[in-house]
Amino acid sequence: MGVQAHTDSVLFRQVLGHFCTGVTVITTVGPAGFACQAFSALSLDPPLVTFCPGRASRSWRAIEREGHFAVNVLAESQQDVSRTFGTAGVDKFAGIGWSPAASGAPVLDGVLTWLTADVVAAHDGGDHLIVVGRVTELGPYRDGRPLLFHRGRYTSTAFVEGPPEAVDTLLAWPRHDDWI
Repeated sequence: MGVQAHTDSVLFRQVLGHFCTGVTVITTVGPAGFACQAFSALSLDPPLVTFCPGRASRSWRAIEREGHFAVNVLAESQQDVSRTFGTAGVDKFAGIGWSPAASGAPVLDGVLTWLTADVVAAHDGGDHLIVVGRVTELGPYRDGRPLLFHRGRYTSTAFVEGPPEAVDTLLAWPRHDDWI
């Protein structure tokens, strides 16, 4: 298959669908929240993360108004949570257990781990925004497999025993500039 001079949205989604992403739920006081695949660590010093909400997202407006958010890293068993938080116009917190972080942002029950952050910037990203947050609190983590999304479907990982690969220790790598 050759390279197309014009990128159409269907092909764009198909090509990018081959990149596996983790699934998170971004939440804030209200409560408000949405399922988010566009989340990433950004910087170790200072500790920054980024996520990309749609411009029309009501949850983003609540996060922007509050100025802080929680990132809930979903476990492979939490597909139903992802579907709920990925649906517009429903009470996303009905039947979902949660407790407030120090900031008041909801931490969902059963997640692998979580963190909270303050919004420090929101940049133009086409039909989305690129939000940068400074990490304020790190939650505990537990063993388990993360919920992943690949080619339009939920999936999970198969762990291999042994020492971590260099890529697995990217954030702990002493010379992280070697990777970036």
